[in-house]
Amino acid sequence: MKKNNSSIHVLQLTDPHLRKEVDGQLLGMNTRDSLDAVIQLVLSEQEQPDILLATGDISQDGSVEAYDAFIKQTRTFACPQFWLAGNHDDVDNMARAASGTTAMDKVVQIGGWQIIMLDSSVPGKVYGRIDDADLRLLESTLRDEPNKHTLVCLHHHPVDIDCKWLDTIGLKNRDEFLAIIKSAANVRAVLWGHIHQEFELEWNGIPFLATPSTCVQFEPKSSDFAVGTQSPGYRWLTLNADGRVETAVYRADHIDFQVDLNSKGY
Repeated sequence: MKKNNSSIHVLQLTDPHLRKEVDGQLLGMNTRDSLDAVIQLVLSEQEQPDILLATGDISQDGSVEAYDAFIKQTRTFACPQFWLAGNHDDVDNMARAASGTTAMDKVVQIGGWQIIMLDSSVPGKVYGRIDDADLRLLESTLRDEPNKHTLVCLHHHPVDIDCKWLDTIGLKNRDEFLAIIKSAANVRAVLWGHIHQEFELEWNGIPFLATPSTCVQFEPKSSDFAVGTQSPGYRWLTLNADGRVETAVYRADHIDFQVDLNSKGY
C-alpha cells in the first residue's frame, strides 16, 4: 500500500470493445490487436502503474470470453485493476470474469487518495444514469473521508463536449451528480470514457477528463456520428500527495490502424 506522502500512478484504459472472437472487430479495427498495441506503448513509455482503471465498454458483445481476454492482455501490469460497465457491457458477465478480484470494487483507498467508481450504465440503453444507491455512495464517501483527495470515475460524460450526437447519450442525471461534486471540497478530478476522444475541461476548478478509446476514435466536434483518424491511446495520471493531478494522453501513432471511416454507426 502506498504511503500518504507518495505519488500514485494510474493507468486508464477505456472502451476496448473486445469480442468473444479473437479476430473481433469494431468498424474494421481488430480490437484485441489495438489494445495490445496500446499496452505495448504503455510498457515502453511508463513505469509500472499502481492502479489500472478500465472505464467501460470493455466488451462490445458482453461475453465472458471478452472480459477474460482483457484480464489476460492486461496481466503484464502487476497492479490491481478496477472496472466500470459501459453501455455495451454485461454487468453479470463482468462480475463472473472478475470473481475473486477487486475489479468490481466501488471505492479504492490508496495512500492519501480515494477513487470512487460509479456505475452509469443502464441496461439496454446507450445513455447513462447513476442510480440512487451510487449517488448516495458518492455523497457519503466524500463526506466521511474529507481529508482524502478524491478521483471520481464513471463511464458516461457528465458535461456536454460540443459533439452533438454524443451529447444526446451522456449522463442523464448530471445535475444531481454535479451538485454532489460541487458541494464537496475534496474532489480533485472527474474521469470518464464513452466518447472515444480526448477531452479536458476545468469545471468549478476541478479537472474533468475523458480519454481516447484503445480502439476506434470518434471525430471531435461532430454533429453526426463520425469516425476519427486519430490513433488509439491511453491516459496516464499521477496523483500527488498534495492533491495535484498531473495527466497526459498518449497515442499509438506508430501503427497504421485500419478503420471504416464511412461507417454511420456502431
